[in-house]
Amino acid sequence: MPEVTAAPSSEAGETAATDPVRIVLAEDEAIIRLDLRETLEEEGYQVVGETSRGDQVLDLVREKRPDVAILDVKMPGTDGITVAGQIRDEKLCAVLLLTAFSQRDLITRAADAGALAYLVKPFERAELVPAVEVALVRFRELVELNHQVARAEARLEARKVIDRAKGRLMDLSAMSEADAYRYLQHQAMSGRRSMADVAAEIIEADAHRLRALQGEQADG
Repeated sequence: MPEVTAAPSSEAGETAATDPVRIVLAEDEAIIRLDLRETLEEEGYQVVGETSRGDQVLDLVREKRPDVAILDVKMPGTDGITVAGQIRDEKLCAVLLLTAFSQRDLITRAADAGALAYLVKPFERAELVPAVEVALVRFRELVELNHQVARAEARLEARKVIDRAKGRLMDLSAMSEADAYRYLQHQAMSGRRSMADVAAEIIEADAHRLRALQGEQADG
């Protein structure tokens, strides 16, 4: 029967600064998996779950929310590269792939699937920690990059809303662009809101007024 085990989560009282790095292991060879677990725990990592099957990894990662998933490429059910792609798509954690082969096309496929580091078996104990740390650093960099992109997109969307509201104020109240901007700024400051929220409210109020006017015309 496939082997799936899970370790208890960190104590609730631990702080983020002292929590060990949490790892899920997926390796179909029990001896290698045991050696990996012992090595990682001796190095201060916390193995929160392990499995021998590729088709059980994704659920285990979703449940345990580790910092790193260490996946063998060849496993029953689903191969590690496919699972790496699924973990990447859901942005769940960093992925370190283990492989018995070092062909360039396999490495390229692993990178395309979202693997952030890999080790070729058999590997030395001294190679494991650097590979885990590289995967972690690269994942954190990707997370920060995604946050930066999201913030930039939010700022761009806010700017579009503000520009639309300025246009409506200029059309309806004969304001200059500078006056319209100052009006939005004053409303935001006095109401302790963002300019984008004030702008969206003005746009919605204008749209409501237009709908009411159209309704009156239709009734007439």
